[in-house]
Amino acid sequence: MDTSEQNVIKRFAELAIKSDRNSQYLFTDFLSLAEQDLLHRAMKDFPDGSYELNGGMEGAERVMARFGSPEQFGYETDYPITCIKIRPLLEKFAENLTHRDYLGALMNLGIERGLLGDIVIREKTAFLFCEEHMADYITQSLEKIRHTNVKCECTEEVPEEVQLRLKEEELIVSAQRADGIVAKVYSLSRSQSLALFRGQKIFVNGRVFENNSAELKSGSVISVRGYGKFRYDGLIQETKKGRCRVKIARYV
Repeated sequence: MDTSEQNVIKRFAELAIKSDRNSQYLFTDFLSLAEQDLLHRAMKDFPDGSYELNGGMEGAERVMARFGSPEQFGYETDYPITCIKIRPLLEKFAENLTHRDYLGALMNLGIERGLLGDIVIREKTAFLFCEEHMADYITQSLEKIRHTNVKCECTEEVPEEVQLRLKEEELIVSAQRADGIVAKVYSLSRSQSLALFRGQKIFVNGRVFENNSAELKSGSVISVRGYGKFRYDGLIQETKKGRCRVKIARYV
């Protein structure tokens, strides 16, 4: 672990201690998967319930940590997260924008990545989760993405079309090993899959997962950096040839 990671872990621990000492909810910025893993490491010696994660919607990849709980403090408070709808002014002439296009336009406004959560694209409309204090700036400043003029507006609630979408699939694998399942899901060779584990690019339930030969547990959420995310729903049956028919749900 390098010095920067140690400093991040120390900062998380300090926030947890300060929250408990002052009976005050404290929040982080939006955390990447790697930062979430460091958070879990930092909190391993703290009581259960010392922190919770929320990205504004179920299944969010980038999430904000909240230190403290209603059980500790006797009151509840909302996460300072706002959902912004970004739509083209003229949909007929709008480009098919990618996640990179939306993120690039936001970063060009001078916004740090930690202030932005997930960006969910539904056809030619996108929904951005961001820190509450950035919402007005974004809605007033983001007017164009590539060659497409856009309009931004905050939503009072998370729209239904943003909600989690899963595509269920059945796969045949030689065993329930993590590396074999990842390889099958993303059409990789076993060596390519192994490289992802060794490169700390596999996360299971928000934690770095390096044990490529381990069996995945049913209900686990696996994120593969650069490829996507899926939920492993377990073994359905063994085939007559001794292979495994398993079920997954791919995030789409």
